[in-house]
Amino acid sequence: MTRWRTYTDRLIVLVAILAAWQVGSYLVGPYWLSSPWAVALRFTAQILNGELIRQGAYTIEESLIGTLVGGVPAVLLPFLLRRHPVIVAILDPFMVGGYGAPKLAFAPLFILWFGIGIESKIALVASVVFFIVYFNTLSGVRALDPKLVQMAQIAGASERHVARHIVFPAAVPHIFAGFRIAVPYAIGGAIIAELISSNRGLGYLVQTGAMNFDTTSVFAAILAATLIVHGANWIVNSAERVLLRWRPPTAVMVDAGD
Repeated sequence: MTRWRTYTDRLIVLVAILAAWQVGSYLVGPYWLSSPWAVALRFTAQILNGELIRQGAYTIEESLIGTLVGGVPAVLLPFLLRRHPVIVAILDPFMVGGYGAPKLAFAPLFILWFGIGIESKIALVASVVFFIVYFNTLSGVRALDPKLVQMAQIAGASERHVARHIVFPAAVPHIFAGFRIAVPYAIGGAIIAELISSNRGLGYLVQTGAMNFDTTSVFAAILAATLIVHGANWIVNSAERVLLRWRPPTAVMVDAGD
């Protein structure tokens, strides 16, 4: 009953947003703010002619590769440094600085270093994802009760077994929390990188629409990006449910995508 109530409330909010959007389009004119219906028609047309699918696939490719390039080492590093707190303490201010640095400011440098192709977009996405996933994984490793590790070691468990059967399962929810936060940033970072320099991708469609004062195309590309984010979020949530199926239902974190 609560789930259906949630869906109903979401539908009400969606209708309210569309109504406000339509009123705004009527007040300022479709030239400045395209109507929801016009955006829906343009979105459908670009899906049918394959334009949004081609450009969206390019953005997804950048985001996926960048997420893997940045996310995999971000997950492994806290585990490798788990028994070396001094090294973690030494690296901490540098990691905090990297996390706080405005990644988009590095976009021109990535273009200079890697060119205007897909490599520079992957580098930007990886830099965004790495720090988010790293700090979430690190918090999961640190949150583990040391008594559990000590009990396993007393029982004869090796370091490999401790890492595999105790540390990793305890950190998995934190890892997925990191990816849940990082994935929308990854897609947004890829699109912004395309805005700066690209001839493909959803960011390119946004840039082209803005240059031609075509707000309908801009909103259609933004709608496609929003749907991609929701799809990626659903994949992350589904993977988390599969990997955490051993946990009691009440222990699994409830997220906005459910």
